[in-house]
Amino acid sequence: MSVQAGPDLDLVLADIETLVSCESPSDDLDAVARSADVLAALGERLLGTAPERIVIDGRTHLRWRFGDPVVLVLGHHDTVWPLGSLQRLPFRVDDGVLRGPGCFDMKTGVVMALHAVAALPDRTGVSILITGDEELGSPSSRTLIEQEALGCTAAFVLEAAADDGAVKIARKGVSLYRVHIAGRAAHAGLEPERGVNAAVEAAHLLLAISRLGDANAGTSVTPTLLRAGSTTNTVPAEAEFAVDVRVRTVAEQDRVDAALRAIPATLPGASIRVEGGANRPPLEPESSAHLFAQAVAIGESSGLTPFQGVAVGGASDGNFTAALGVPTLDGLGAVGGGAHADDEHVVVAMIPERTLLLRELIAAALADRERSATGHGTPAGGRV
Repeated sequence: MSVQAGPDLDLVLADIETLVSCESPSDDLDAVARSADVLAALGERLLGTAPERIVIDGRTHLRWRFGDPVVLVLGHHDTVWPLGSLQRLPFRVDDGVLRGPGCFDMKTGVVMALHAVAALPDRTGVSILITGDEELGSPSSRTLIEQEALGCTAAFVLEAAADDGAVKIARKGVSLYRVHIAGRAAHAGLEPERGVNAAVEAAHLLLAISRLGDANAGTSVTPTLLRAGSTTNTVPAEAEFAVDVRVRTVAEQDRVDAALRAIPATLPGASIRVEGGANRPPLEPESSAHLFAQAVAIGESSGLTPFQGVAVGGASDGNFTAALGVPTLDGLGAVGGGAHADDEHVVVAMIPERTLLLRELIAAALADRERSATGHGTPAGGRV
């Protein structure tokens, strides 16, 4: 495959600085809206057209469509960093490493996506969707993502690469629960026997639920945030705790869900209520296999730094597209590390390579669809 030169790195870095310098913590609706304004202006300059501004439950998402979507390019512009983080961790580039809150997860990837699509000779069939609530679990954007992905033959997710620049070919599914326990209060010193201790019931449940994990299957079931009681001299009448579940397959997600909901109370008089369930289905390797093979071929023919494909425990919006049967490849964004941490960083030299890779992947997916439409071959993975 003949590959043209990558993007102008100085321009890309300037755009990354502009976006990183506009803080966008997910839980601050005004900050996310300001970030959307900045991103919309960047995209309009590069793509020649303004995006649709989609506000759902106060959260701002942006979409550029070029004809009926065939390829979905997916990212988010919200971050986990609170306002004021830039004062402590300002944007900078030193010794080939770019730093700043949200640069790795995932504002560099968003800028790369805009530059990659801008460099396409024909954008017809491309949809770019940049959401504003991914770090919260995509509560307002999930339906939007799923609707945009339907009918596409490929989804490319600009989340950051894994260690050593590996592309993410599988992601665990996530289920999130909150378990509520109701007991009965009593004075802890005078008549504790009259109470039903919700904290003790929670302890039984914590142990039982943690045993639902299966290391051989790659399933983790982890109780996390815990609360019980009201005062130090009262038998707790209420308790609650959160549970984080990570699975490789839908079958495991269903198994854990059924088992967790079936666990009975241990103490007489205690009652249990379970809220929550599957947040993101798993992105299984079959969904990414063809697109990853294409990525490797593009990398080899273009002389790019070699990369592996890895399965990771964290989830992304790519889990949603894969669950619809849309071939999905993730981790196509920045190469670096330190997501959500003070040492968050991006390797500058890899930005042009990965932008070029994304551009050629999009072009290949569009060409596959065109060959299918004209009867000159079968599309390489995906629905028509």
